[in-house]
This record gives sequence, structure tokens and C-alpha cells, in this order.
Amino acid sequence: MTSGGYEPNQYPQGGQPGGYGQDPYGQQQPQPGYGQQQPYGQPAHGGAPQPGYGQPDPYGQQQPAYGQDPYGQQQQQFPQGGYGQQGGYGQQGFGGVMPADLGVRLGARVIDGLIIGIPMFFVNMAISFALLDSPIMAGIIVWLIMGLAYVGYNVGFEVTQGTTIGKKLLGLRVLAPGGAPKLTPEASLKRNIFLAPLVVYCLGGLVTTGLAIYIAVTINNDPNKQGWNDKFAGGTQVVKG
Repeated sequence: MTSGGYEPNQYPQGGQPGGYGQDPYGQQQPQPGYGQQQPYGQPAHGGAPQPGYGQPDPYGQQQPAYGQDPYGQQQQQFPQGGYGQQGGYGQQGFGGVMPADLGVRLGARVIDGLIIGIPMFFVNMAISFALLDSPIMAGIIVWLIMGLAYVGYNVGFEVTQGTTIGKKLLGLRVLAPGGAPKLTPEASLKRNIFLAPLVVYCLGGLVTTGLAIYIAVTINNDPNKQGWNDKFAGGTQVVKG
């Protein structure tokens, strides 16, 4: 016993009551081990208990769930735009349809050329046989009929059907300026005017070929696939569908 009643062995932890992990009244305080979690909703070292995420607050307030605004408003999600939708890669024609590429348009012209060319072969044979003594005259008549046939075929189908047989077989159609499904005779005649020189014997074929090459270049370079003839007609467009 020492003076004042203090015994050194009474408090082995540095001589002070209530060492770390001990209660000053002699009761051991439970401590979580390494890697163990505090009891759910309890603070690590004192303080008021904290509610879990999405659990009711001890003071009567509901905690916001994941994805909700703390002020009761739903968080806005950003829309995802897929490939090929509006504003994505590629251009759209009238009414949301896609313009036809140069290759498929050339294919349609070839089919239409065969549809006209095969009957014209027999017409040429008949006229040449009838005018054996005047081959030049036979050629002039043949070229005149051929030019009128090509122009009449395209204009007639575009005005009445909105497409030709070759274009229809390949899934194409011609839209008028502004997106109308059928062309007026004036607009169709303008877009097929490059075929008119065929009425001229021999030389007309060279002129039409040169114009066709120029139209192909303008179609390939235009973002909406409109050739010189389409723009000359006021804005016609060959589209898919």
C-alpha cells in the first residue's frame, strides 16, 4: 500500500484506467478483428449510427436509392444513338430513304438499255433491209427512232410509275423535287435530256456517251448522289426502296 491508497499494480496499462479496448469500469469492449466489418449501420469509432444505402434514416427520412435524385427527381438517362440512325454515318434522302449509289444506278441503266436495245436491233434490221440502196438514210432513220425510244421509255415510266423496269428490278425509284413519288413530264424530260442527242446519226452517240460519263462523275462526287441531270431537273433523286 502506498500513500493516498494508490496501488501501482491496480492499473497495469500505464497506470491509467480505461486503456485502449477496456472499459474504465473493468469491462472489456469488443473490437472488430482485422478484415471484419463493423455491424451494419454502426460507425467505426463513435458518433451517431449511419443508415445503409437505401435504408430508412433513423430520423425518419428515406435515403435515396441508386439512380434517384436526392430531391426526389429521377436521374435522366442519355439516349444512345445506333449506327445508321438519324445524325449517324451516311446521308438520307427525301422521306428518310437512302440515295442510290452510282454502281446500282449504272446497272439499272444497262437493264433499261437492253430492254430498248433488243427490239431496236430488229427495227434496225428491217429498216436496213428496206433501204438497201440508201444505207445512210437507213442509219439516220434508225438513230432517230432509237433516240426517241430511249427518251420516251424513261420519261413515260418515270411519269406514270416513278421508276423504270431496270430501276424497279434493282429496288430503285425516282423522286421528284421535294420528294413527290412521280415526276412531271417536264422534270423527267430534263433529267433524261442527255439521251436526246441519240437522234443525231452517229455523232449523237458520242455526245450522249460524254454526257453520261460526266453525269456519273457528278453522281459519285455528290453527297446526296444527285447527278448533273438531277440538279438540272430541279432536284430529282434516285433512291432505294
